[in-house]
Amino acid sequence: MEQIRERQSIDTASLDPGAAFRSGGSAPSVSELVPLLRAVRLGTESSELIDQIRGLEDLKSAIVGLQARAAVAFDLAQRGVRATAGVPSSERGKGVGAQVALARRESPNRGSRLLGLAKALVTEMPHTMAALESGLLNEWRATLLVKETACLSLEDRCAVDEELAADTGTFVGAGDNAIIAAAKAAAYRRDPRSVSQRASYAAAERTVNLRPAPDSMTYLTALLPVAHGVAVYAALTRKADSARSSGDSRIRGQVMADTLVERITGRRGGISGVDLQLVMTDRTLFQGDSEPARLQGYGVVPAEWARALVGAGGTVSDEPRGVRRNAVAGQSSSTPDSPAQRQADEITVWLRRLYTAPAAGELLAMDSKARLFPPRLRRFIETRDDTCRTPYCDAPIRHIDHIVPWHSGGTTTLANGAGLCEACNHTKENPGWTAKTLPEDVHTLEIRTPTGHSYTSKAPAPPGHRRGPTSPARA
Repeated sequence: MEQIRERQSIDTASLDPGAAFRSGGSAPSVSELVPLLRAVRLGTESSELIDQIRGLEDLKSAIVGLQARAAVAFDLAQRGVRATAGVPSSERGKGVGAQVALARRESPNRGSRLLGLAKALVTEMPHTMAALESGLLNEWRATLLVKETACLSLEDRCAVDEELAADTGTFVGAGDNAIIAAAKAAAYRRDPRSVSQRASYAAAERTVNLRPAPDSMTYLTALLPVAHGVAVYAALTRKADSARSSGDSRIRGQVMADTLVERITGRRGGISGVDLQLVMTDRTLFQGDSEPARLQGYGVVPAEWARALVGAGGTVSDEPRGVRRNAVAGQSSSTPDSPAQRQADEITVWLRRLYTAPAAGELLAMDSKARLFPPRLRRFIETRDDTCRTPYCDAPIRHIDHIVPWHSGGTTTLANGAGLCEACNHTKENPGWTAKTLPEDVHTLEIRTPTGHSYTSKAPAPPGHRRGPTSPARA
């Protein structure tokens, strides 16, 4: 969702609906509400339980509304502090979304979107906000209304909000698709040109993503312009239809999936000269141990699957070797392979030994006096950290960061290095953000935000080791 516009002036009293109560000294604090909820007793009758479920759902929506007001008030407060400090106006909002994300235990990317949602609801869409606070809309459906009106001007967005008037019960009983359709239609009536331009700009957001799926599978998704997406799907469909008519025993979806892999990688097996960064214990590799392995960019994979991938039925050495494997997931074939198929199924396996501390299970060693992390040290840190080390951020590692900045005397060592995504590395450079390592058994860093709150992050346990909870501490 694109960044939400800001109003030049906001009624700060509207951001704090509890102010009137506090003037009389009777409003409870947020921390006092949690024990009250824990004291609620569940009903004994079915009808009473359903009433409680509905009431709790309304309460969730009201809490989301209050969170939105608090987020906007926090953004204003941070901008005021930075204005006093002489920070340029274009820089005053940096890092605010990341702080909201940490407080809400969300990724920094989602934190920025939640802040944008809060600004739109509080400052531009009062009817949607009122519906959220009263329980007529939940957070997701309020998000849909904000998203579908993001391309409009402030005046048109306010007009659409008033036209739909969600706080009057317009969407009672409506599903997600009905809400999206109503918002799109109202937006198009107000400003058809902006809606059309939004579709043309969307092509710039084309991308490819990879997400883990159960049973050592993945979801490879591509966001493409409609013509390109339809063309790709049509080509895969034609190939599948042709294969099936020729007697191929694979089902249609399998042919399409295999064809996609083969055409992109250029090989039947789909793996050729690609560094997969599969990490496992020596017991798993050589002794048939059941300890799972870890595939960088995916997560935990079964030990048997990992051994099948590297073809570890024989010996594996420090030198590359050709490994025979059949096309998909180690499946066997009853017919001899042709020379072309043998060449297509040939992959190269490298073995790199990593050493851990016996007690703590922490990857050890490697340092450098260079300004930049050398390639082997970068790979070592990427293997140790797996994903971005900012709490709740599962983004891929893009930058190897000096925890204590190099210009402040930080060394280019394993202990002072952390894998971060690009956004989190840039956020860390904003005023008021600091990070340091803690003297723990496992590589641990502490992140402190401009408000003085601190969050800790431990390196994930490598395969073969167990660790207790690593939830970020908050001070």
